[in-house]
Amino acid sequence: QVQLVESRGGVVQPGGSLRLSCAASGFRFSSYAMRWYRQAPGKERELVAFITSGGGSPSDADSVKGRFTISRDNAENTFYLRMNSLKTEDPAVYYCNAVVKGVSYWGQGTQVTVSS
Repeated sequence: QVQLVESRGGVVQPGGSLRLSCAASGFRFSSYAMRWYRQAPGKERELVAFITSGGGSPSDADSVKGRFTISRDNAENTFYLRMNSLKTEDPAVYYCNAVVKGVSYWGQGTQVTVSS
């Protein structure tokens, strides 16, 4: 079955960096685009970053543009979200996502906190 397992988030100081990973299994990872979402308390879940199956055309939400980078390693069935220059508005639960044959699958979610 499809599984997405995220790495642990953490507490980072403002301006700091953190890398999240999402290990995928149960489907042909290299054939599917992947996404990162986040959800802050009281807010809707929002798309943060997207990457095509081949790793091209990565795109980010305006709120994270220039600070966050999505990437993938198809040999390792894993994709990543590198977060730099973290701000106080970035704390949220971050989720990885894959839509496989029309079904949306989610990671378990990982908490990212930005605090001095």
